[in-house]
Amino acid sequence: MRKIIFATGNKDKMAEIRMILADLGAEVLSQKEAGITVDVVEDGATFEENALIKATEIAKIVRNMPEHKGAVVLADDSGLEIDYLGGEPGIYSARYMGEGTSYDIKNRELLSRLDGVSDEERTARFVCAIAAAFPDGATEVVRGTMEGIIGHEIAGENGFGYDPIFYLPEYGCTSAALPPEKKNELSHRGEGLKKIRKILEERAEII
Repeated sequence: MRKIIFATGNKDKMAEIRMILADLGAEVLSQKEAGITVDVVEDGATFEENALIKATEIAKIVRNMPEHKGAVVLADDSGLEIDYLGGEPGIYSARYMGEGTSYDIKNRELLSRLDGVSDEERTARFVCAIAAAFPDGATEVVRGTMEGIIGHEIAGENGFGYDPIFYLPEYGCTSAALPPEKKNELSHRGEGLKKIRKILEERAEII
């Protein structure tokens, strides 16, 4: 395994991915760095379906790019599920309140919708499904989660997205207030990447 192409253009996400896969022995490129500009329509009904759609579509393009021969394509779909809101925003986390809406606005809206709700009813989780598409056409998909509650205010400077409102009672802070290394150890994406890493290591001899 010489090269991994991750189907994202999110630089914050790529920083986390590179940190966790750093010693895997493969070059890790973002979709943009690999010269792939297509936007895949994620119309699945679950995180897993969306991750697989993205990975397989990008893999079709990669197979026609000689410079990326033998590359494994990874893709993820992740989001926040809030139990009190029936699982919202769920698979629509990135598009919640419309494309291009800032996460500061999204976070304030979610806090407003939970105004007056007790901590016991503010349970939530981050979910990350990661799919791998291999050069031989095989695919794998795994899921990582991080359980917590929705806090009562925006706090923390180290995270992105919904991290500033995702509170971890056992650590007494939001996931945005954790040091990056600790966040990677605990996070939904970290768990998912560790699971997919194990699969990549097991298949290293045949890809």
